[in-house]
Amino acid sequence: MIEEIKKSLSDPQRLEQLYRENKLKFRKAFDQVYPEISSDITARVWHERLNYESKDVMWGTKSEWLILAGLSLLAGLIAVIPQYAGWDEEFYYTRNIGFIFLPAMILYFAWKHSVPAKKLSALMAVVAVSSVYINLLPADKTSDTLLLACIHLPLMIWALLGFTFTGDEFRLPGRRIDYLRFNGELVVLTAVIFIAGAVLSGVTIGLFSLINLKIEEFYFTKIALWGVGAAPVIATHIVRTNPQLVRNVSPVIAKIFTPLVLVMLVVYLSAMGITGKDPYNDREFLLIFNVLLVGVMAIIFFSVAESSNGSGSRLSGVMLLLLSLVTVVVNLIALSAIIFRISSWGITPNRLAVLGSNVLILINLVMVAWQLFKSLKPESGNGAVEISIARWLPVYAIWTVLVTFGFPLIFSFR
Repeated sequence: MIEEIKKSLSDPQRLEQLYRENKLKFRKAFDQVYPEISSDITARVWHERLNYESKDVMWGTKSEWLILAGLSLLAGLIAVIPQYAGWDEEFYYTRNIGFIFLPAMILYFAWKHSVPAKKLSALMAVVAVSSVYINLLPADKTSDTLLLACIHLPLMIWALLGFTFTGDEFRLPGRRIDYLRFNGELVVLTAVIFIAGAVLSGVTIGLFSLINLKIEEFYFTKIALWGVGAAPVIATHIVRTNPQLVRNVSPVIAKIFTPLVLVMLVVYLSAMGITGKDPYNDREFLLIFNVLLVGVMAIIFFSVAESSNGSGSRLSGVMLLLLSLVTVVVNLIALSAIIFRISSWGITPNRLAVLGSNVLILINLVMVAWQLFKSLKPESGNGAVEISIARWLPVYAIWTVLVTFGFPLIFSFR
């Protein structure tokens, strides 16, 4: 990489390509070679680009906030439709939770990245068709395929958001990792906004109660829901324009929770063995076990994404490797349990969905663990770990499409 940087100082396009292919490796190599090439104007420009951090909060232009306000109103409007239309809330929210803010975020990134109208129209057509489809599924509360579709459809829309976020660079693993990092930062900032909103709501309701006005029901159904829908959209704009706000917080969270989750998993597996509780004959326990697996997998992805931003260390790499290995054990237990249940009681939509998800996660976990092991060598970096995660994301997206649209047809909507 160092030699490539030296040879490409007179080729800006090649330098940019090297950077986007592997940002962490490029940064490390550039820092090493910079004293040698610091007299070159291109090198000095890249040095500032890689090391500059604004201390001021950028709020954006008036036109940006006008568009942001429109998108926030759109998200808020979708969130409060049942309140004003008199629709059944359970029916509406279980099927449409992903449509509250994700389409507005897709429009935001499409605007920011100047996505061609033809491509944007195709994306929004997919969103519209998905919305019609999920709301036309038979209203049978005992239908497993309906529940699976309601769970996987938001993940499919999230994948569409990732496609819009990466723009024309979707094929680059580094951009997919940037998307994972963005989601981690978005969750942090959205949580802060929600906490601030909860405090404001409590103060507001308390003040009105002092003058004997009970506004709780009106406030939460007519006002607060608008804020719940708009918060992720506003947080998206703030994260995009001010990445430095949470860039230093996210790695800290990753470093704190990685060892804590590792300890929790080891203790949990030990306690499971002592108590004799197992997921083989307890359906609810198997469900919780798989939710735990998905949550830990998300933490691993988030931690790898943050460490790939230059905030990793050998200790954090060891912790991630240990967490990955323990999670492989959890996955194998869950996988053996679902195979046992299928062999004993046959295939159902839920069992097939869990089986497919576990197989995909297991393959990805093994890939990640192997690359994490190799990355512990002094001369290695996290580039291969990133690629093992980034290349598997489209596979998850395809699986969500299959479960959402294929399972109801395959199992006759039961």
